[in-house]
Amino acid sequence: MGIDFKGRVAIVTGAGGGLGRQHALALAARGAKVLVNDLGGAVDGSGGTVTAAQAVVDEIRAAGGEALANGASVTDFAAVEAMVQQAIDAWGRVDILVNNAGILRDKSFAKMDMADFRLVVDVHLMGAANCCKAVWQHMMAQQYGRIVMTTSSTGLYGNFGQANYGAAKLAQVGLMQTLAIEGAKYNIHVNALAPTAATRMTEGLMPQEVLDALKPEAVVPAMLVLAHESAPTRTILCAGAGTFEAAHITLTQGIHLGISAEVPEQLAARLAEVTDRTGEQVPQSGAAQGTNEVSKAMAARV
Repeated sequence: MGIDFKGRVAIVTGAGGGLGRQHALALAARGAKVLVNDLGGAVDGSGGTVTAAQAVVDEIRAAGGEALANGASVTDFAAVEAMVQQAIDAWGRVDILVNNAGILRDKSFAKMDMADFRLVVDVHLMGAANCCKAVWQHMMAQQYGRIVMTTSSTGLYGNFGQANYGAAKLAQVGLMQTLAIEGAKYNIHVNALAPTAATRMTEGLMPQEVLDALKPEAVVPAMLVLAHESAPTRTILCAGAGTFEAAHITLTQGIHLGISAEVPEQLAARLAEVTDRTGEQVPQSGAAQGTNEVSKAMAARV
């Protein structure tokens, strides 16, 4: 197999079922030692048991692989640090982190309780940040790391009834962008995966024939590519039903209007020029916006 993980140690969160389970099984099948993390709670985040994670570990071991179970909540930083230490104590390193853990508490924003908004952000965003922080120093020290965030089309493009989930998922992309920049000199590559998969989170939301096409296994190749030593960095890879796309956050060329009193009216009248995507770029850092703005301002003075 061209993409193998022999000698690598991976942590996959939310791996007790659905997509996370498939990630863990695939990494193990290709040679990785896998720490299977899962709180074992319901879709809304309530409850918890290590049973789900242990069942996946048993599957991996039955197939001849190496795995450990962990039931930590990704919202508990001390527990996450202990989880990472568990992997290091057993196998000496952590090479791969797949931030897959998540919950849903869907309602329209008008009906959504802010406690539900906060909890979803805490699990998806702070959970990913906690896990990244816990592995970061180890990856820096070993001069190697591969981190996969799990974003969503809801975060990238929106979806009715998922303001909390969408906010958290796009925030993971923002975290990815900066960690990829900071990790570059340490050979730490950070990417994001936007999956479309039928899991317990999507039961009852789509016709059965669509759910059958959206098997979680169809997303796994994208994760393997993003977690491998040959992975790109700062890539948002979308995957579902065996189809793969890439998403980009772009910056248009824009226009310079100056700072006169008439600029609001001029901007409104010429907004189509500002949003014209001809010649748009995918910035290598946030500095690209300021560079574009100042360069146009300087050119206008000539």
